[in-house]
Amino acid sequence: MAMSDFDADVIVVGAGPAGSCAAIAAARAGRSVILLERGPFAGSKNMYGGVVYPRILDELIPEWWTTAPVQRWVVRRSTMILSETSSVTIDYRSDDWGRPPHNGATAYRPDFDHWLAGEAVAAGARLVGSTTVTGLLRDERGRVVGVRTDRPDGDLRAPVVIACDGVNSFLAKEAGLYHATDPSNFTLGVKETLAFDRATIEERFNVRDDDGVDIEILGGTAGVNGGGFIYTNRDTVSIGCVLKLPKLAAQSKRPEEIIAGLKAHPSIAPLVEGGRVIEYSAHVIPEAGLSMMPTMVTDGMLVAGDAAALCLAAGIWLEGVNFAMASGMYAGRAAVSALEKNDPSARGLSGYTDLLESTFVLKDHRRLRRIPELVLSDRVQHRYPGFVTSVVDRLFRVDNPRPKPGLRRIVREERKRAGIRLRDLLRDGWTGMRGFG
Repeated sequence: MAMSDFDADVIVVGAGPAGSCAAIAAARAGRSVILLERGPFAGSKNMYGGVVYPRILDELIPEWWTTAPVQRWVVRRSTMILSETSSVTIDYRSDDWGRPPHNGATAYRPDFDHWLAGEAVAAGARLVGSTTVTGLLRDERGRVVGVRTDRPDGDLRAPVVIACDGVNSFLAKEAGLYHATDPSNFTLGVKETLAFDRATIEERFNVRDDDGVDIEILGGTAGVNGGGFIYTNRDTVSIGCVLKLPKLAAQSKRPEEIIAGLKAHPSIAPLVEGGRVIEYSAHVIPEAGLSMMPTMVTDGMLVAGDAAALCLAAGIWLEGVNFAMASGMYAGRAAVSALEKNDPSARGLSGYTDLLESTFVLKDHRRLRRIPELVLSDRVQHRYPGFVTSVVDRLFRVDNPRPKPGLRRIVREERKRAGIRLRDLLRDGWTGMRGFG
């Protein structure tokens, strides 16, 4: 097809973080870009309030922190392990995180996505809302050359399509880039947003001004494999769970009941009691890392963000938006490079996978490829929380007139009580060390 037959150089499907960053990168290079969004505006379909790590934006939007709509800058990061009545918490605080260039922030995705799409428009991209992409257009050789939409006469043509259409990407599946879908690779994230006055949040979480807290939780999910979280916003607190789909389906409790149980835990209740629920939301999350990622490139098309399963769920690291933004930026750059060579084939677009492989996007996923399976395993989920809290309880308990037991004895006795075999403990420890080391 001649270039005159195309509506744009690049069509980006989905105005989330991946799509907007792809559009920014391509438009800034002088390419015509159409950014399609099924909602009436970017962010309208999002109900997520969580932590974003925007460091990658330094390359796209210098001093982004002066304009990005963040709620609070995360200065405290905690990992909490819950048994039925007790908890162990590893807590880190850094005032440096509250100053530029910052580390992470809590944000409402509707606000954040709307802002990022605005940056794409400012760069020259054309944002088209209320438009659902219904399929791919192909030429006589089978190459992707555009998309079909639900608008009348809504076919749009471009030599490069970047699919950022979210988890369970229909475009990637239609292009034959995904393997068979395995429900065990997904979790359901469910969240309540609780309204408080700002002073109450700052008192309970020991922060002030625009400082915030991120608490990640192992345990407290009513026997369903997964985890919990608490994030502070300006005048709300987000609390919720991430639940493995097959385990959730195999029992009778609904997600909102599991959140209610988490809120009632003695280590959590003092933080959230009295909060008024103003929002309840749910979202499917790709959690299996490398083992579920699709092929990223085909003739005329790239896949980025959640559509490419670029979500890192590895215990102390729970990240997604930063991988989406980075993959989108690299997809946009790869599209520009292929167009400059007049080669939008899979070979011409292969610079995208080179960029993913040479940066944190796939390096982190490869290094931590065994961790998601370990963290969501039955042993870690159901035996380790009680084991860890019991060891710490006995270590700190003053039980006079008995003498203090040694740590090795405590670990040995509690390991046996929890039904954890020594070889399993050593194997899990080795897997964790290989990933985190």
